Amino acid sequence: PAKAKRLLLSQLFQPLNLQGEAEGDGGPGEPTCRSQKLMLQGGLIHPSGPGCYHYLPPTVRAMEKLVKVIDEEMRAVGGQKLNMPSLSSAELWRASGRWDQMGPELFRLADRHGKGYCLAPTHEEAVTELVASQVNLSYRQLPLRLYQVTRKFRDEPKPRFGLLRSREFYMKDMYSFDTSEGAALQSYELVSDAYRSLFQRLGLPFVRVRAAAGSIGGTLSHEFQLPAEVGEDRLLLCPEGHFAANVETLNGEQTSCPTCRGKLTQTKGIEVGHTFYLGTKYSSVSNAVFCSPGNKPQLAEMGCYGLGITRILAASIEVLSTEDSIRWPSLIAPYQLCFIPPKKGSREEEEGAVLLEQVYEDLAQALPHLAGDWVLDDRTQMTIGKRLKDANKLGYPYVVVAGKRICEDPPVFEVWSQNTGEALFLTKEGVIELLSKVQVP
Repeated sequence: PAKAKRLLLSQLFQPLNLQGEAEGDGGPGEPTCRSQKLMLQGGLIHPSGPGCYHYLPPTVRAMEKLVKVIDEEMRAVGGQKLNMPSLSSAELWRASGRWDQMGPELFRLADRHGKGYCLAPTHEEAVTELVASQVNLSYRQLPLRLYQVTRKFRDEPKPRFGLLRSREFYMKDMYSFDTSEGAALQSYELVSDAYRSLFQRLGLPFVRVRAAAGSIGGTLSHEFQLPAEVGEDRLLLCPEGHFAANVETLNGEQTSCPTCRGKLTQTKGIEVGHTFYLGTKYSSVSNAVFCSPGNKPQLAEMGCYGLGITRILAASIEVLSTEDSIRWPSLIAPYQLCFIPPKKGSREEEEGAVLLEQVYEDLAQALPHLAGDWVLDDRTQMTIGKRLKDANKLGYPYVVVAGKRICEDPPVFEVWSQNTGEALFLTKEGVIELLSKVQVP
């Protein structure tokens, strides 16, 4: 069999600036937040213009893992994945009334024939037109739950906080089409439960709150929020969990829970998901109808559901990390494992290199699903301590060090579990057994 491929830290396109202060990407005095600083210092993102970023290879890996987990949750609720154009016709948006309603947030452009378009921030109009074009749609084909993961565009007046509020970002958006209001509300709860499951699997401390429908519209709306100081939404929460709302939905000052009368606590949150029950707001405009059991055309009842993909990555780092060390949700960490060989010229150098080679091969055979998920920190001119410090800052869930005890019989590796902060001393078999519990999407 071919040797397991070595992924060397020195060859990764991940420009580290772990010592220095990360340059803010706004003007002087621009506020920055923990996730933005850590992502810039860790070589995860690089600014290309106001509110726009290069996502560097580790970030793309984390994003692809997150999308895999989202795909699992969406398939479990009958989601079918498609992909719609980013260029959306102005006529569609005029028909729904949102061409004017959205104001300067829409990136607008015209083609060479003078036809107007926008770069879509969301796809209600497009997906409704798509479903409306299916002239023989039967009630037997519903519910339809269509979703995509694409780049979205919003001309933010003040993009800030890195990927938390940018002008170009990735989003998962799902649109449901049902036969009745009751069925549409079932879809709404089903997708909401899938969102709960996603955030639980990621180990993120989320809260679901009542929310305003905003420019998307509809009569029922909830946000999934990660409580965080840097959050731009103000939330009111019942300590017993009976009530949770975004302050913007409340009339006047509400201070006590309507259920238990307990005092509501206020916190800030980062919105990472949003669900809307739309009714026939869009289906009536595009005439998205299906054939009812009585053979009559009937308007589909709709819902829409968004997850900010790149925002979830940044918000995860924001709420899980320390001031100077990244912590990822283990499931979506770009790499699960970092190997640190002995320092060049040390007594252990030769033996350590041979033993690490052996661990590589044995791990690749025993745990093939992890084979592309480890990095070797080959900067052997640096001390083990310095490389261990860098590994801690970059947030690999596990770090395997070939240190002084590598020369014992049997050889012993020092293994750091970053998310628990504990160090274990394990033989090669112990390392394999520990890593066999690691989950990757």
